[in-house]
Amino acid sequence: MGSTRRSFSREFKQEAVRMVTEGGHSLAQVARDLDIRPDMLRRWRRQFEQDPEQAFPGVGQRKARDEEMWQLRRKLDRVTTERDILKRALGIVSDRRR
Repeated sequence: MGSTRRSFSREFKQEAVRMVTEGGHSLAQVARDLDIRPDMLRRWRRQFEQDPEQAFPGVGQRKARDEEMWQLRRKLDRVTTERDILKRALGIVSDRRR
């Protein structure tokens, strides 16, 4: 029998992390109380500590920094393609002049 992957809201994750960091509860106890694996809660805490404002962006969402990087990569791909087309066109034109 396969297990179903559960998903948790951003608010749930934030509250779970707060229970450990500010609530004075142990990580193992919070994990048991919320019926989640301790390693998952540990990962959430690490993500939250690295970037509290952008932690847990949600499915299909990117952090602002990642979104900017993704847009820049798309732009670079487009510009590189345009450059390659122009190089080929220049080569064709210069061959015809000979």
